Amino acid sequence: MTTYINDLLYRYECVIIPGFGAFLTQYRSAKIDETSHTFYPPGKVVTFNRQLQTNDGLLANYVASVENCSYESALQNIRSFTGKLQSQLANKEVVSFKNIGDFALNEERAIQFTPSEKENFSTTSFGLTPFVSQQVVREEKTEKVVEKTPLLFTPGKRERYPYLKYAAVAVVALSVAGIGALKLYEGEVQKYNFAEKQKADTRLENKIQEATFVIENPLPTLNLTLPKLTGKYHIVAGAFRVEENAAKKRNELLSKGYQAKLIGENQYGLHMVVYSSHQDRLEARKSLHTIKLSENKDAWLLVRDLNN
Repeated sequence: MTTYINDLLYRYECVIIPGFGAFLTQYRSAKIDETSHTFYPPGKVVTFNRQLQTNDGLLANYVASVENCSYESALQNIRSFTGKLQSQLANKEVVSFKNIGDFALNEERAIQFTPSEKENFSTTSFGLTPFVSQQVVREEKTEKVVEKTPLLFTPGKRERYPYLKYAAVAVVALSVAGIGALKLYEGEVQKYNFAEKQKADTRLENKIQEATFVIENPLPTLNLTLPKLTGKYHIVAGAFRVEENAAKKRNELLSKGYQAKLIGENQYGLHMVVYSSHQDRLEARKSLHTIKLSENKDAWLLVRDLNN
């Protein structure tokens, strides 16, 4: 029975032993014991609650499936196990559940549970065990200060070169002259381009005025009769919050040959797109049936007079 309880604690957070109590698991994050330098992985802590004794069927069903017996037989085995457990505790014996914990009666004859630290019931931490790390000792490094020999400067008289001053003035003067010449050249180019553009515009205007177009065999007038999408029975393809998406859907339906159009917003502010509109209700229902079979099973019929 202890093995069955152990298996269930990996899968469930509460395993009740009818008539005795319940094991509860609670998540515990990873921790470090600074005294022993031990690292503990995350896992589940097992506790015991004496108040939860009502049979929830979890343990009995599991025992019945594993031992291939009926539910009543499994429940009877649990009662026998519980009775033996109560008798051992009454005789002041310590009852151990392997990898779960130990039970004993305290001085007030209340059941005391001590959980085991050997088993980790968290499946996400499977294979992780505590380990001890050696203490890291950090050495403080002291930097050695190296005294640098100061540089000695011997003051002396700086020689002057007067001709450099005149050379700098000459360079500045040449730069100013070059900039002025460049500005003058750019101005002349702009004037020339403007004059040539005016001449070209004048010649083009004269050519247009002199041109005459004579059509000897005029083409016959083509009369197109486009069907009007009227009627109060509309086959709705969809409703869209964004108007651009509704327009894309309409263009898609037009490319497929439908007489699609936008019929405005509904009461929820959505832009509705229809496959077609019909005057006759029977014709509209036939068209809706065809579209549901071949195009869109979510299409539906809207009855609305668009003139109102």
